[in-house]
Amino acid sequence: MHAIRRLIPNLFTAGNLVGGILAIILALKGRLDIAPYFILASAVFDFLDGFMARLLKVPSELGKQLDSLADMVTFGVAPGIIVWELFDLRVVGSLFEKYSTYVPELLDPNTGGFSLTTELKICGPGDAGYLTLTALFIPVFALFRLAKFNLDTRQTDSFIGVPTPAATLFFASIPFMLMYDPGLINADVSAIRWFIADPWFLAISSLVMSVLMVSEIPLFALKFKSFGWKGNEMRYSFLIISIILLVTFFVWALPIIILLYILLSLISNIFNKGKKFEEKAN
Repeated sequence: MHAIRRLIPNLFTAGNLVGGILAIILALKGRLDIAPYFILASAVFDFLDGFMARLLKVPSELGKQLDSLADMVTFGVAPGIIVWELFDLRVVGSLFEKYSTYVPELLDPNTGGFSLTTELKICGPGDAGYLTLTALFIPVFALFRLAKFNLDTRQTDSFIGVPTPAATLFFASIPFMLMYDPGLINADVSAIRWFIADPWFLAISSLVMSVLMVSEIPLFALKFKSFGWKGNEMRYSFLIISIILLVTFFVWALPIIILLYILLSLISNIFNKGKKFEEKAN
């Protein structure tokens, strides 16, 4: 019976891995309309494997290593492939054309089809040049991030650097933003779509998020030792605001939530440093 209990968290880890593999396959086939859904499913499995291990009281070194190996595929290789494919005009073009009902501003008024004119600020590998290679920074830095996490004893109750799932959700949200309208907000978002599909935005985002993954910035973790408000103020505030953003902006809320997570962590760090300084002074 104990052996079965120990196996359950690892099955969720396996689900994480399978979702990452399917996301990679679909992205390489140009199905950026489907691949992010498997990233989201894997993120749920990634949360559940640790949750089940704690719930069943069966944490293990094997499970820790399996989790990192699965995360390398799902939250390292998969987002790199998705960003690489976003650099490809043909993939982005087919994505827009498939979902032209959501983004009618992308249609050529003369032909009714997707416009491939040079005025559109979207480039493929031929136009983006070496910028496309910045997508490789994501899996490389994720590799160091995951190895660092396994060895760093400081990251038991919090994170040092942006977690790989958070960085991956940021990039997985880009195809969603290109396909869907921002929830309850009725606004013209065509300019934002052009901006996030621009090679320079993709390149800079890849570099910045990669550096943040291996940075020394302390970030709070959504690990509840108790369910009371005291001691969990930041976690509950983050969850409440995130739910409000999701209801209001739909999938457009995902990158905002990731940036909010980083911002709240920085505010928490400043507050905690000030508190420690006051305690020493007293």
